Amino acid sequence: MLITIIIFVVVLSLMVFVHELGHFTMARKFKVRVDEFGLGLPPRMLGLRWNKQERLEKIAEKEEITVSVSETESVITDKIQEVDQLVETKKREWIWGNKKNSGEGGGTIYSLNWIPVGGFVTMVGENGGNANNPESFSSKKIWQRAVILVAGVTMNMILCMILLSLGFFIGMPQVVGPETKGNVTETKIQVLEVVKDLPAAQYVIQAGDALVSIDNQSYKIIDDLRSYFAVRKDQSVAIKIKRNNEELEKQVLVKEFEGNVGIGVGLAEVAIVKYPFFLAIYEGVKTTFVWIGLIVAAFATVLKNLIVGDPIGAEVAGPVGIAVLTGQAARMGLVYLLQFTALLSLNLAIINIIPFPALDGGRLLFLLIEKIRGKVMDQRWENTANNVGFMLLMHLIILVTFKDVWKYGGALVNVFRGMVGI
Repeated sequence: MLITIIIFVVVLSLMVFVHELGHFTMARKFKVRVDEFGLGLPPRMLGLRWNKQERLEKIAEKEEITVSVSETESVITDKIQEVDQLVETKKREWIWGNKKNSGEGGGTIYSLNWIPVGGFVTMVGENGGNANNPESFSSKKIWQRAVILVAGVTMNMILCMILLSLGFFIGMPQVVGPETKGNVTETKIQVLEVVKDLPAAQYVIQAGDALVSIDNQSYKIIDDLRSYFAVRKDQSVAIKIKRNNEELEKQVLVKEFEGNVGIGVGLAEVAIVKYPFFLAIYEGVKTTFVWIGLIVAAFATVLKNLIVGDPIGAEVAGPVGIAVLTGQAARMGLVYLLQFTALLSLNLAIINIIPFPALDGGRLLFLLIEKIRGKVMDQRWENTANNVGFMLLMHLIILVTFKDVWKYGGALVNVFRGMVGI
């Protein structure tokens, strides 16, 4: 649907805008000249800037004059005269298309660009030039440059905290237990993990599925469900699940494995939990750091498996996959979209801080090397590394996109059909 594409563009633009806003804010804080702050990618559609100008203005100047009337008496009078004085002003300038900057003393161009994905900040000296210019990025101290680079990642983390806090205030899905605070409603048992080669996996039960009923009986407490499985060992049960607002029913065999009787899934009691305002903020911040730990652990596992040659065991989604998943989250409701956007923002932050050329983490690594060596790196080597890193990332995105098209091809066809009204 067209709405799915619009939501995807809005979500992605929000994440990138917040990221670039972090770089922009800290650059201005340390007096680095920013030539352009753009939403979307070039070519430019429209830009706005304010040019600094000076003009002469006549102002009234008062001068006190003391006139003696006698030895014991004097009169103070005011003399008013007009004088010329230079006054700094700003003139608004609209820039259409890729028109070059005009005017002396021009400020930052705030631009809207034709490709509605991403954004950018263009700083003077960000690629190592203009080191003698006090407004250049490369002229600043190492710690100041590091703060400017880290600011984007920090803003993505803050966005995650804000979205989660808002979600917890509205009411958001959460694994619950006896220690859960807040207003708990709509409790259900949900599949968190499916064990490979066991009955649930064989019958295509997926993580995220909600258990509606087992043999037409509803369960809200996991221990009650386990007790039912214990007496149905080696028998089939009719499991009704809910997936993306669709109910499916499957016959699944109950088996014993590793001393447990069940169908081979990890379950959790999940409910919509609503917190008071200040407690929602606390839960949003806490959940952000819990997610950071989980994401870092997942990346470490993927890296380890790549090194030792084990299966990666993780699905990587590119732009197409994220667009499809965004549409699914939007159809589930606002709080699910908030949760999904928060997770994407946090993933963007963690990926960006990885010390790989062309990413913020790679540029931080070069700053660390500069600090250790005590002198600036040869900019040609740094630029070459960043260019190679960028090309490798683009190749990875293309490969993942082809994989997404293969996997979500049917969903994409439905989207385009909806757009053209077929």
